[in-house]
Amino acid sequence: MAETESPRAKILIVDDVPANIRMLEGILEPRGYAISTATNGREALDRITSDMPDLVLTDIVMPIMDGYDLCRKLRSAETTRLLPVIMITASGEQEKLNTIDAGADDFIVKPLNRAELLARVRSLLRVKDYQDQLKAKSLELAEINRTLEQRVTEQVTELERLNQLRRFLSPPLAEAIMSANDQSLLEDHRRHIAVVFADLRGFTAFSETAEPEELMAVLREYHEAAGAQVRLFEGTVGFFAGDGLMVFFNDPVPCPDPAARAVRMAVGMRRELQALAASWHKREYDLGFGAGIAMGYATLGKVGFEGRFDYTAIGSVVNQASRLCAEAGPGQILITQRVLTDVEQLVNCEHVGDFELKGFHRSVSAYNVVGALDPTAEIVPT
Repeated sequence: MAETESPRAKILIVDDVPANIRMLEGILEPRGYAISTATNGREALDRITSDMPDLVLTDIVMPIMDGYDLCRKLRSAETTRLLPVIMITASGEQEKLNTIDAGADDFIVKPLNRAELLARVRSLLRVKDYQDQLKAKSLELAEINRTLEQRVTEQVTELERLNQLRRFLSPPLAEAIMSANDQSLLEDHRRHIAVVFADLRGFTAFSETAEPEELMAVLREYHEAAGAQVRLFEGTVGFFAGDGLMVFFNDPVPCPDPAARAVRMAVGMRRELQALAASWHKREYDLGFGAGIAMGYATLGKVGFEGRFDYTAIGSVVNQASRLCAEAGPGQILITQRVLTDVEQLVNCEHVGDFELKGFHRSVSAYNVVGALDPTAEIVPT
């Protein structure tokens, strides 16, 4: 048995003379090529559509569709434009030129030389193999690029979502939500929360007389000091505008000690702002810190529009904390009785009176946090 040269190669023989087909089969099949046949160009196109060969060996003169038209059809189609074609021609020079003009890759003249035929077939099949490898590599590269593009898009989207979350959450909470891949935490819902409102006493009068550069410098110092405490106690920023700041606890990620965190954060802010106030006083800025803290149920969720969302809380507990903040004097942190019940073992408070707060039918007992919390007390992780 003859040695197999290319066991996977498939060759389509196109000729309307059965004897010619048998002769070519006798040369090629012993070399291990898989042979299929067609009697004209139209039939060859059908065979190629159903079972793509690696090479076409075609005669020129045939009924219905000759070898020239077959080659032109193959070259005009994207799927077959690189399919190797060898034409079997007579010895005329014009016929040889016509085969090349029609798009044939090579030709062989009659009478056939067995060694020459096999050499030309092997040569074009090597070219076809290189083309197939190049195509496979191109497809592989395209898939890698597509996958990479998809991953980059997903990562950019994830970073955008993380940046949005960091607008109102401390970095650990934002990353926890991203890791859990649970955006439902930010959908509208009700929860029991502790709310802190804080601002600067005397800021309105200061903003009316200060230069814009002075105003921005004060706000940057204030926000930096307050923000450090928000991050430390893992609070959620509802909003900040000018000197006004709202922070709440126990949402969107629950925590075991929302009241304690709220009070400890406010005390930390007061401590940091007292140092800043001394610096401001040297610049003749008469500013002080005040805060109000309340507990209760609120509706929470995202508000805003595409590209600019905030996460906030709405409800009477929010209004109550805001109103207490407005009543607080410089250095005061006013809390409700409900908050005091949760933190009375941790702080020293003094009753400062019952306030008639706007929007509330009953007076609200308020207590000022005067005693410092243990600064070494461990924060219970969320």
